[in-house]
Parts: sequence; structure tokens; C-alpha cells
Amino acid sequence: MPKFQENVPLSKFNHYKIGGPARFFFEAKNEKEVVWAVAEAKKQKLKVFILSGGTNLLFCDKGFDGLVLRPAIMALKAKTGGSIEVGAGVFMKDLLNFAAEKSLSGLEWAGGLPGTVGGAIRGNAGCFGGEAKDNIVSVRSFDTKAMKIVVRSAQECSFKYRDSVFKKKHGAEIVLSATFTLTKGDKKAILKSIKEKIEYRKKTHPLEYPNIGSTFKNIPLHAIHEKGSQEYKKAVEAHELSFRGSRFSVKTDPFPVISAAKLISESGLRGVSAGGAMISPKHPNFIVNVLNASSCDARSLITLAKSEVFKKFGVQMEEEVQLV
Repeated sequence: MPKFQENVPLSKFNHYKIGGPARFFFEAKNEKEVVWAVAEAKKQKLKVFILSGGTNLLFCDKGFDGLVLRPAIMALKAKTGGSIEVGAGVFMKDLLNFAAEKSLSGLEWAGGLPGTVGGAIRGNAGCFGGEAKDNIVSVRSFDTKAMKIVVRSAQECSFKYRDSVFKKKHGAEIVLSATFTLTKGDKKAILKSIKEKIEYRKKTHPLEYPNIGSTFKNIPLHAIHEKGSQEYKKAVEAHELSFRGSRFSVKTDPFPVISAAKLISESGLRGVSAGGAMISPKHPNFIVNVLNASSCDARSLITLAKSEVFKKFGVQMEEEVQLV
């Protein structure tokens, strides 16, 4: 019979390398083990946190007083008609490599994206104009309240900008697997496109330090100018915006937005540090662990960035990362 591990350091399971111990930890290799772990946690009256790839996650220094459940379902197989069935525990890079080997196109936007398929679905991960939702046919999940398997169509997943029904339910519905539909393409062109995205990330992101990616969501243009207003239309057409003494590029992500990194930089925070954490000079929307940072160090910079950006621009930034 499987059993929970005890006092497992969570710093080992997230890209930030930060976090205290989980009172209990369990890695589920299949759906039956996920169901067993949830039932066992309920029996012991434990709080449950669902851990994916640990890429957009900042754990508390005190750890987690409950069960950290990691679904490590690694199924990965091609189906007829250009679709792929993939387990929640499969890393995005492995899914992309598998798709490229099969000459299947549609996921190139995710080149260099860290984390697992389960995490990408939960947060509707996106970049370079693409999002996880774009190629999803259906998602198989486990409802921890009703204790039953649920199969949702892409529409039923309620995907929005960096959001989904799974994120809204705060772990009450665990992603188990998904089916993606892709189109036949040229293998060399697919691999080239993936490589270009990876190289761009290396060039522009501070990957030399432990980090958890973009700290804040980009800001919708309608948070600055009312959608449909002349100012809004002008900014979209020009692909740029003059706002409170600063100039911003307006990009589609997947709707018109301005960069959170630029807002942070224009607020004078590039390179500012707290303890062992620093707002990256290379990409200010990354808060990096440069010297054995604590969770408190990183959280203080998150608070500072929100405060200073609001003070200068009147814009309320929203975290993309999850604080636990």
C-alpha cells in the first residue's frame, strides 16, 4: 500500500528553491493513487495542496501543514487524427518534443515554457500569442468534493487569461490528463520554431538564477483607457501608449496589454533587492533568488512592486504567481 512521506522540504520541488517542509507529501503515479491520497487526507482531516511543476509558486518559509499531493501521471500517446493524450505530470518540454517527433504543429509557442501540462492547463499558460486552451479538446480531472472523475470539454474548462475552472476551484478539482488536437506540419520547421522561443527566453529572461517566471500578469489596456474609447483605439492602432510620462508598447496577449515589466522598471525598481531576493535588472517582472532568499524576501518585493506601480501609474497589478 502507498503511504505519505513526512517532513519533505518543498524547496526541492519548486523553481524558486524556497519553502519549508510539507508535513506530508505524496507523488501519485496514476489516477487510482490520486483518489487514494485524497480519500486518505480526508480521513486524517488534512488540508491538501496540489503541486504541479512548481514554476509559478512561492511556498511559505514555514512550509505546508497538510498534504502536498503531486500528480505525476506520465501518459503520453498519439491518437488518430493528430491528437495527443497527455498526463498532467508530463513536462511541457517533453510534450513539445513528442509532438515535433510526430510532425504535429500547434504548440510551438510553448518553446522553453517550464512546468507540467497540469500546471499549464490550470493557469492557461501562454506566451508568443498562444495559450494552453488553443489546442485542448478535453480535460480529465478528479473532483475532490464529489469524489468522482470529471471529463470537461475545452469550453467547460472556462479558460480565460491565465485562468480556468481548475484555478478558480483552488485545488478542489485536480487535472489528471488532457487531449490536445494538433495539425500535421513540417518537423524541421516545428523544431526551428520551438528553438527560436527557447533562445529568446535565454536572451531576455534571468534563467541564471532560481525564479518562478513572470511575477505579475500584464495589464489589460482597458485598465488604463476604456475599451472602445478613442484613446484605446489609437493605442491599439499605433501599438504604443504614452501614459504618465512613460511610453509603453501595446501587444496582444491575447488581447491588448502593456508590460508589467515595463511598469516596474518605470517605477524605478529594476535591480532593487530585499535579503537574498532581487527584482531582476534583466527582466523586472522576474523576482530572482540570488542569494539563498527566503519567502519573506520575495514577498516583500512583490508588495513593494505593487505599491510603487500603483503610486506612479494608478494601476493595480495582479500576481500571476501563487503564494502558499
